[in-house]
Amino acid sequence: MSTPSTLHTATTDTNLADALAAVTTEIGRTDGKASLLLAFNGAVLAGLASLAGRHLPTPTAVLGGLAVAALGTATVLLLLVVRPRLGGSDRASFPHWARLTEHEIRTCMTGDTRAARVRVLSRIALAKFGRLTRAVDCTLAALALLALAALTAPLA
Repeated sequence: MSTPSTLHTATTDTNLADALAAVTTEIGRTDGKASLLLAFNGAVLAGLASLAGRHLPTPTAVLGGLAVAALGTATVLLLLVVRPRLGGSDRASFPHWARLTEHEIRTCMTGDTRAARVRVLSRIALAKFGRLTRAVDCTLAALALLALAALTAPLA
């Protein structure tokens, strides 16, 4: 029969493993979404670049310029989502381990580091999701501005 401390340890072990897997999956999902949006924004920007040099009515040009600025901002945010983070002073990630000797790595691996890794990866995931959210907002604003620009453009 399991004692309460054994049950707690088994439950904690399972929960740590599940949390680590979940946060790692979320980071992967965020990177995938960011990559998809980067491709979309790049295609829209390429399409808008084909209009460069054409004479457009002032309202159309202004709205289009604002849309390009919003898409540019979204693109920068998305690049920050997929940009690797190799700095930091945490003791639970491969950038930290890369600075250690083999003996130091063995020493720091004597304890369970999953809780620390969950904390570090959760912070990374939260930052990525925040940037992704802002990038989607900028992309939506750009699409609204482009719709308004299209309404002000002359029919040719």
